[in-house]
Amino acid sequence: MIVGICKLDLRIRGCGSLKEKRQVLRKIKDRVASRLNVTVAEVGNQDLWQRAEMGFAVVGNDSRVLEGLMERTCNFIEELDLSETLDRYTEIIHI
Repeated sequence: MIVGICKLDLRIRGCGSLKEKRQVLRKIKDRVASRLNVTVAEVGNQDLWQRAEMGFAVVGNDSRVLEGLMERTCNFIEELDLSETLDRYTEIIHI
């Protein structure tokens, strides 16, 4: 079994409240889930208006397929143009 994990550090432009931030994150989560069938969760910076850490994990038996899916997911989030990716951490774990 191979597990791929990814954590994104995002800047959300134009948010003036946590409510606005949650709306943007909900859009990102819903679009990624419907397009790529990947569930994304907020994993850090919950109390900051214009910053968010989002993470997701994928499981499979081919590391190249997992790396491709993680790359497509990260690129899709960037292409949504709802946030700016400041940093990205990915890791492939062989179990």
